[in-house]
Parts: sequence; C-alpha cells; structure tokens
Amino acid sequence: MSQHAAKTINQAKAEAFADRMLDTLNKAAAALMVSVGHRTELFDTMADLPPATSERIAKAAGVNERYAREWLGAMVTARIVDYDPAKGTYFLPREHAAFLTRAAAPNNLAATAQFIPVLASVEDGIVESFRKGGGVPYSSYPRFHEVMAEESNQTVVAGLVDAILPLVPGLIEDLSEGLDALDIGCGRGRALILMAKTFPKSSFTGYDFSEEAIASGSAEAARQGLANIRFEARDVARIDEPARYDLITAFDAIHDQAAPREVLKAIARALRPGGVFLMQDIRASSRVHKNIDHPLGTYAYTISCLHCMTVSLALGGEGLGAAWGEEKALELLAEAGFENVDVRRLQHDIINNYYIAAKS
Repeated sequence: MSQHAAKTINQAKAEAFADRMLDTLNKAAAALMVSVGHRTELFDTMADLPPATSERIAKAAGVNERYAREWLGAMVTARIVDYDPAKGTYFLPREHAAFLTRAAAPNNLAATAQFIPVLASVEDGIVESFRKGGGVPYSSYPRFHEVMAEESNQTVVAGLVDAILPLVPGLIEDLSEGLDALDIGCGRGRALILMAKTFPKSSFTGYDFSEEAIASGSAEAARQGLANIRFEARDVARIDEPARYDLITAFDAIHDQAAPREVLKAIARALRPGGVFLMQDIRASSRVHKNIDHPLGTYAYTISCLHCMTVSLALGGEGLGAAWGEEKALELLAEAGFENVDVRRLQHDIINNYYIAAKS
C-alpha cells in the first residue's frame, strides 16, 4: 500500500477487510472441495469409519489415494475433518456428518455446494454478458438439472406431503379424493411424481421449458408405472387452458421465467374457481439493504446473477432474479389477479417463502 493511500484510509479497517477477503477465498475453496466430497461419496464413506488413514479412506470410497489425501488436507484446514498427526488418521465428526452426508437429507449442505462449481463453469459467458448485455442460456449449464433435482429432493420432496401441501387447508383431503393439478417449471418432476404416487385419484401434469428435464421425468414416471401423470415441454407463458386445474404449483420456478408476469396471469386463467396456486420461492426482500443480515443473502444474489437472472435475460426476458423479493412477488401476484395471498414459512426452511393464492 502506498504511503499516500495509507494516510487516507483507516488502517485497522483495511486490515480487517483484508482478513475477511482471505477468509472468503478459503471458504470459496472449501465449497468447491465439499462438492467434490459429495460427488465422490467421501463424506458418506467417512461417516461410517472410525479415525482412519488416507489409504483406508480411499480404499473404502473407491477413489485414488493421492487425490483423497489432498482433499483431506483441504477438509482438515477448513475445520471440517479432524486430524491426528501422531497417528496420521482423519475423522469426520458426527456433528459435521449431520450436514454433509446423503443420510442427512434434507440437511445435506454438501449437495447444495455442487451449485458453486456448476455456476463457476459459466463465468466466461457471464463476464461477456456484463460487457454486452444478454444472458447465458440453460443449455450452457453442465449438470444443472441433475443438481437441481437432487436439491429439489431436499427442499421440496422431503417435506412435500408432511409439511408443504398441508399449508393449504384441506388440500391433502382434496388430493386424496381427486384433483387436476399442474406443476409449472417441474424440472425432472421429482415433486410431481411423489404427488402422483401419494394421491392416485388425482391427475398431474408437469410443464417445463427443458426437453431434457421433461424426458427424464417422463422416463421415471413410466418406470414407476404411474398412469395419472404426464409431462410436456412447454413455454409456460403461453399456457391457454382456461379453468382447467384445481391446483397449480411452482417450486422455485417463477423468478427465473423470461416472462414471469405472463406466466402468473396464465396460471390465474388456468385455475378453476376456488382453485389454489401454491408458489414456493426465495425468501428475501426486494430491497437490498434488508438482505444484509439474510443468512444466505450473498448466495442468493450470486446464484441469481450466475443463473436465475441470466437465463431469463438470455431469452429476452425480464430478469427478475432469485432475490426479486417478497414485495415484488406480492406485486406480481396481485397484478395477475390474485387478490388475497397468504405468505407462509416453515420452521426448518430458512431459504423459502410459500405463497398461497386462491382463485375467487
């Protein structure tokens, strides 16, 4: 730092910020390695092992020992794995495994960490969009639907029947008796397939822009022999099915639509009188200063910039972004014709709001 700069700034504040940036770099690196630990099942393997050498861990996980040893180094310095230098053994504490293994779902944060490398893979396209505008299309994201489906299993599927659907009074009973339901932006259809299995008297339809995701959902439904479900690749902004459905759901899907206002209006038209729209979306404020203390505020803006916003802009869309916020969500729902919207939250879910909008 130059002498002139040193005289014009608060030195203690500058050094504290430098320390925070170093911590940020370490934590960003740890997130990448946590993703690797999830994909290689090293966390799952270590959860079942006593303190063990890198050789034993690598053999149990079926991975190369040299790579495992370097990964373990990152995990030790990140304070994720304990290390005994006298014995040369590594150990994953149970308290850490409770947030890092597949058995820990829906609390498996290692699965969520996969979004970091997925988003980083499109950085060049994002930088180009910063300079020239436009966006990065869905097709540019490797593994996105695979990772999103795994995340959906945790955030939606795991609590769907016991926690999310009961937010709507009487919905479980109505689904048991038989409803026509539509899921907007269904992805690979994990939530829809669960509903179709749980409520065989109801009929379920899933629409998504991605033909890859729709093909995967259709194949899985066929594999499970479900006759009360269908999938179709469609632009959900152009749905024209007046009074067709009793229930429409959208799980973490509206904010990244190219034309969210048109989508919400199409949903309102497609509901029968007395029908319900259940929308899960990111819990945040539309005002940035109110998100400073959000437990995942930086993550929300980052995943928005590197995915949600940019895929919308790539289609010439509005680019609402993941942090569009509760205020904007209520504004757009009202604009679509939903006069009374109940905003609910679940105690175990720190990232989502659940909007319940009834069709009068």
